[in-house]
Amino acid sequence: MKLYRFPQAAGIDTLVLQDAPVPTPGRGQILVKMRAASLNYRDLNVAAGRAARGTVPADLIPLSDGAGEVVALGPDVTRVAVGDRVAGLFMQNWLGGEMEPYHVESSRGGAIDGVLAEYVLFDQDGVVHLPNHLSFEEGATLPCAGVTAWNALYAARPLGVGETVLILGTGGVSIFALQFAQAAGARVIATSSSDAKLARAKALGAAEGINYRQHPEWQEQVMALTSGRGVDHVVEVGGAGTLARSVEAARIGGQVHLIGVLTGGEINPTPILRRNTRLRGIYVGSRQMFEAMNRAIALHAIRPVIDRVFAFADATAAYHHLKGQTHVGKVVIRIG
Repeated sequence: MKLYRFPQAAGIDTLVLQDAPVPTPGRGQILVKMRAASLNYRDLNVAAGRAARGTVPADLIPLSDGAGEVVALGPDVTRVAVGDRVAGLFMQNWLGGEMEPYHVESSRGGAIDGVLAEYVLFDQDGVVHLPNHLSFEEGATLPCAGVTAWNALYAARPLGVGETVLILGTGGVSIFALQFAQAAGARVIATSSSDAKLARAKALGAAEGINYRQHPEWQEQVMALTSGRGVDHVVEVGGAGTLARSVEAARIGGQVHLIGVLTGGEINPTPILRRNTRLRGIYVGSRQMFEAMNRAIALHAIRPVIDRVFAFADATAAYHHLKGQTHVGKVVIRIG
């Protein structure tokens, strides 16, 4: 079989295509013929040798997110059958409950090998079934970006009908949050540096858009659009550089879901205290969350937004496309 590895993890162009034997599933394991994988911002960090916990393992197979078809079972497998269409969990052993340190150690494409390969072994507990209406390419977008957005909006104080959600940018997590919020009957305000991207977000259901290059103090625009009240939820993917404005854009007692670290800077806790803001750190989610999200996706016939699909042979180009930040939604690699 063919697979990709980062022998050096010293940049996108160190990605290498290699041959390897097809693995055989052991007890409780399944073999999945991968059909598609998708990229996340995290994968750019991994390519550069920066992992969430220390250095990237040597010869890592990258990417956490993928979908495919079960083609072989090891002994004692009961959760899935040959022919099932599945996607892998980001953290292979976080099945439910609160996140624990050992869950992070099972993160695909970072702590352990990922899914950018023609065949991948999973523990039977480390996959979920895909909604029937989704393609493999669409299913491959779900494990990180989809579950992260779902965790933000529904795992703590769930989003309610008529509430307002602010999304920053038009990347994978933000677009999933837009879709989930719209399905719940919530109002979405989007920010971007591009009027074209804002137009796309509005076409997907955003009520208003704010160009943050034209309005550097964009939190003021958010407050004006909400009659001075602020939003109920902020899907905060910027990090320290945007967090202060996100807190000011949230209503008193609102929730700011801290997901991304795209910008640097210092965090002043005083406004968080003064506005009684609920600041939540979000690191993907559990299988329980994934399955709940999939039920909602199936019920509302939600289709993930894919910006572009690359061939398996063009995996390096897919990384460069993601790095260029021209995308809306997800960047996908078709494997087979």
